Amino acid sequence: MMETLFYLAAVIALSATILALTRANAAHALIYLILSLLAVAVLFFLMGAPFAAALEILIYAGAIMVLFVFVIMMLNLGKSGEELERSGLHARNWIIPGIMATLLFVELMYAVEQTSSLTSGTAVSPKEVGLELFGPYVLAVELASMLLLAGLVGAYHLGRRFIVRSGSDD
Repeated sequence: MMETLFYLAAVIALSATILALTRANAAHALIYLILSLLAVAVLFFLMGAPFAAALEILIYAGAIMVLFVFVIMMLNLGKSGEELERSGLHARNWIIPGIMATLLFVELMYAVEQTSSLTSGTAVSPKEVGLELFGPYVLAVELASMLLLAGLVGAYHLGRRFIVRSGSDD
């Protein structure tokens, strides 16, 4: 049964990712991306890594998606963007994401009930994870943080250039 749940979550993650990549509307793509990240969190939980699943939800599906929402709001696409957003408020646009989210929720609730058979039996505390990350893997963590900082600075400069150009057209 757990194998079936794993494959269901994997199919949801893949299909939500494909839908996120193919949406023309940035807000709709963001919704599918959040679903994809939630499905990956379910996959982590099913593989016996509840701490990684919680981090996936808190950091990626939570904090980073809030940043994406701010970027979408910052771009402010004007009247055409407002009309496109209003057309996206129809209930039919929420059917597929709603079904996917419901499947993930039901799957996670079932997996939580069966949690004793999912974990390895060895509890790993966040302190142990931190000591391991900042021990032998400190170089990798620092490189990842520099890469994220470079991406943030690059996104700011690209976004600023776009806003300056679109502001002069009004």
